[in-house]
Amino acid sequence: MHTQVAIIGAGPAGLTLSRMLHLQGISSIVLENRDREYIETRTRAGVLEQPTVALMHELGVGERLSTEGMSHNGFYLRFDRATHHLDFHRLVGGHATVYAQQELVKDLVANRMSTGGPLLFGAEVTAIETTADGARILVDHAGTPLEITADFVAGCDGFHGVSRAHIPAGRLREHSRTYPVAWLGILARTAPTTPEGMYCAHENGLSVHSMRGPRITRQYLQVPADTDLDDWSDERIWDELALRSASDDHPELERGEIFDRSVAPLRSYVCEAMQDGRLFLLGDAAHIVPPTGAKGLNLAVSDASTLSHALGAYFAAGDRSFLDAYSETCLPRIWKAQQFSWTLTTTLHALSDDPMDWQLRRARLGRWVESEAEQAALGEVYLGLPFPTRWNFTG
Repeated sequence: MHTQVAIIGAGPAGLTLSRMLHLQGISSIVLENRDREYIETRTRAGVLEQPTVALMHELGVGERLSTEGMSHNGFYLRFDRATHHLDFHRLVGGHATVYAQQELVKDLVANRMSTGGPLLFGAEVTAIETTADGARILVDHAGTPLEITADFVAGCDGFHGVSRAHIPAGRLREHSRTYPVAWLGILARTAPTTPEGMYCAHENGLSVHSMRGPRITRQYLQVPADTDLDDWSDERIWDELALRSASDDHPELERGEIFDRSVAPLRSYVCEAMQDGRLFLLGDAAHIVPPTGAKGLNLAVSDASTLSHALGAYFAAGDRSFLDAYSETCLPRIWKAQQFSWTLTTTLHALSDDPMDWQLRRARLGRWVESEAEQAALGEVYLGLPFPTRWNFTG
């Protein structure tokens, strides 16, 4: 099998890239080691930036997003038992849209299948071989060996995938930070606490309250990094969520059935070598951000937009300059998102038991509430910085 671009991974980055390439007349094969049901049901982030939403409409996959997504102007911030609304739309324009990642994946998969583009589930990539002229990918497809040749490879297979492992260690230029905390996340059948997502900063640690619809909520608790889910009963989870979100200006947190739970560690990671010859890394294969601020999915889509532009220029006019500059083009936006996530993470979480730390965090929270200039700076990044390059049909 031969294709112009072999895409490893059917997450937001790989599926978005495949759609943009299709619209430019560039062939691709998408290889996903999981089955379709798994990628369409696994619970993931649900806040899309304005540029991500606009792109999905341009790609013709925004119909369900328009009808089921919930448009938000900003988020709520609660501390010292008082609730504050940060209205970023009023200051910088744009909106964020709450739409679960698995729903976006469903839309992109359905579109890919309807256009007849090759999308192989249960396809485990066992080896990647690149040369100056192209690439060879060896695949175990449900027990059947496949060999795929391609002009380029897009590694969209996550932090633990095979793509980044193909780059020699001496060229990776990695940066990482591990936080001593994790997020215990639940899905519950309850009404949302506020009309938009809310961060509650408390001396015990952060709690987060967001929504997936009028009667489904997604809520999180900051917990130690080594937390065992078995130690957290439903009652204990609700008690701690209620304590950290208690206020004098809103009703007490509603409790209900918890039907999904998980623990996710917090970490930051950037691989500054996002390309090696004809192999390019996108999304979690190249960078990880803490969930605070919901930047991961949006960075993956931004990478796809940038690489699509570069591949379009190459196949349309033989121009390699955008491909050669792929890492340098993506990294400034990635580092700005990392800085934003780091600021929110260190301000909203209790990362030490030093009383001075809590007072310094409270002072920063106070500035966010009091200063429109501070709010505008947060809002520009939260609602979405422009993508590095403008995707178009001609490259």
